[in-house]
Amino acid sequence: MATSTRGLAVDSNILISAALGRRVRNIFRRFHGEITFWAPEACRRDARRRIPEICRKHGLDEKAALEFLDDVQKVVSFVGPVTYANQEQNARERIQSRDPDDWPVLATALALDLPLWTEDRDFFGCGVATWITNNIEIYLRGN
Repeated sequence: MATSTRGLAVDSNILISAALGRRVRNIFRRFHGEITFWAPEACRRDARRRIPEICRKHGLDEKAALEFLDDVQKVVSFVGPVTYANQEQNARERIQSRDPDDWPVLATALALDLPLWTEDRDFFGCGVATWITNNIEIYLRGN
C-alpha cells in the first residue's frame, strides 16, 4: 500500500521528543497538512510507557507530556498491524541484529514506501531512507 502524498514513518523516540520539547512539536505543526506522518500504534504505546520515567528523571511535566501524546493523533496517523503485516518478516530480518523490537516502525515504512524519521541508529543500513531531526527539514522542504 503506497501513500498518495509525501510522508514519513515516525519512530517512538520522535513522539517522545515531541511530547517533551518544542523542536519536534514545531516541526509537526509546521509541516502538518503538507506531509503525512505515520507511526505504528506500537510506537505510541512505547512512548506512553517511557515518558513517565523520563519526566521523573529530568523533572519534566509528565501530565503535559502525556496530554500532548494523546493529542498527537491530530498530526500523526497511527496504524495497526493490518497495515504493515505483509512486511513483518522482511522488517524483522532487516532489524534483528540491531533491535528486534523496532520491527513495527520499519515494517510501516516498508509497507507505505516511506522514509523513516528516528534518532535510533539501529535503523541505519536497513534499506530505508533514514532521517534524523537535525536534517529532517531538508526532506520536509522537498530539497
